[in-house]
Amino acid sequence: MRTLPAILLALGLSLTGAAAHADIYGYVDAQGTAHFSTEKLDDRYQLYARGDAVFDTGRLDLPVPSGEHKPVSPALSRHLDGHPNLKKFEPLLHQAASDFGLQPALLKAIMAAESGFNPAAVSPKGAIGLMQVMPATAERYGLQAGAKKSLEQKLADPKTNIRLSARYLRDLSRLFPGQPELVIASYNAGEGAVQKYRNTIPPYPETRNYVKLVAQFYRFYHRVAADQAQVARLSNPQGGGRIRMTIPGRSLPAAMTTTYE
Repeated sequence: MRTLPAILLALGLSLTGAAAHADIYGYVDAQGTAHFSTEKLDDRYQLYARGDAVFDTGRLDLPVPSGEHKPVSPALSRHLDGHPNLKKFEPLLHQAASDFGLQPALLKAIMAAESGFNPAAVSPKGAIGLMQVMPATAERYGLQAGAKKSLEQKLADPKTNIRLSARYLRDLSRLFPGQPELVIASYNAGEGAVQKYRNTIPPYPETRNYVKLVAQFYRFYHRVAADQAQVARLSNPQGGGRIRMTIPGRSLPAAMTTTYE
């Protein structure tokens, strides 16, 4: 059986239209929190990446429709690939991904879209922490208030927050097998909303925007992981077997064929 991450990669979250190729706009507020959207919601939002562009963490300029080049904020680039909180909590992300059969790229994508890597984030609706988990969802998984800490305080703990999010995503993938777009939509709007609209993405602008955004971020982080794996293989050829380099269509003497052990 194919896992949710495998389906995400294979389908690229192919929703109606160009959902997996949506433009990304964003800005960083005075508190250092990043805000992202697939639409320019107001003048604060600047174009971060065009939907048809190839993600490249080394580039800070991307073409805009006029043909000119619009500088992309280095702060936004750092938020996606080098935010200190992403690095800080990466071991927790990897552990949760391993324990619940997910890819770290998916958890990173949701964290970026939900909180901009801010562990103290609280939404107007009451969602808490890095992965913006609702207290009601946490209660479903057995989290309860204690003598010294409220449920909300416990949920704000990064490890607890990330693991609850991963458990929820695993269960959503079982509820909607082979339908990653519904898994992501459910994470935003609740599985009840998805079921209400007969297992389709609810017609809520926020949810549709969210699914597109997570799709783009997932592609980004998956590409970064693939690049890192390639570098690791080249840096440690002993672990990757022999690499034989030849020029197609030519017969080369042995001295001109390079082999790395």
